[in-house]
Formats: sequence, structure tokens, C-alpha cells
Amino acid sequence: MEIKPIKSEADYEVTLKEIELLFDSAPDTPEGDRLEVLTTLVEAYEERRFAIPRPDPIEAIMYHMESRGLTRRDLEPYIGSRARVSEVLNRKRPLTMEMIRNIHKGLGIPAEVLIQPYPTFRDAA
Repeated sequence: MEIKPIKSEADYEVTLKEIELLFDSAPDTPEGDRLEVLTTLVEAYEERRFAIPRPDPIEAIMYHMESRGLTRRDLEPYIGSRARVSEVLNRKRPLTMEMIRNIHKGLGIPAEVLIQPYPTFRDAA
């Protein structure tokens, strides 16, 4: 099999079978190098084909709270008053850059997730 981009499901299946045959190849051998190139091609194909979209920022915050047993009150240091937390979580007010920085730094939610656009009730008005 010549090495070429994976463009279809058939190409993907053929490449996976070859990887399986080469799986125990020693590093720094022709077979090991081929295995490394083929796995890189498969990773690139899977990333394009099976990409998992990032969660909505509010959903990410809610998941983070639920999974760590946090309450809305626990968000006040990062977002502001109890009313401000409620407005943000109920999508009546968007996250500001300052809130995003605070949440990222304090709770460890990736900034890439928090900066995404998301629907608010302000958008509907």
C-alpha cells in the first residue's frame, strides 16, 4: 500500500488494517516509520470526520458546577452578584471578557469554550 491521504471510509478501513499489521513494529525501522506516518494520517482523518464540537459556554459552566457540586453562590467571585450569576446562567446576560478570564482562572474551564458565541434571550429581542 502506498502512503496517501485518507479521503474515504474505505481508505480509512484499509489504513486501519495496515496499522494493525504493523502495530508491533520496532521504532526507527522502516516498518516503525510507516506505522508512525499511518497513525498520523488516521488521527488527522478522525479529527476531521469525528470532530466533537465544543460545548456551549453556559452548558460547560453548568456541567462544571454539577460535576463538582458547586452552587450558583460559588460562581459569585467569578461572575459577580447573585443577580448577575442568575442573569448569566439564565442567558439574560452574556459573559463578559472579565467574567471569562475569572472563570477560566478560578474554575479551569478552557477559555476556548467560554469565548464562543452562544444564544441569549437578548439575541431574540
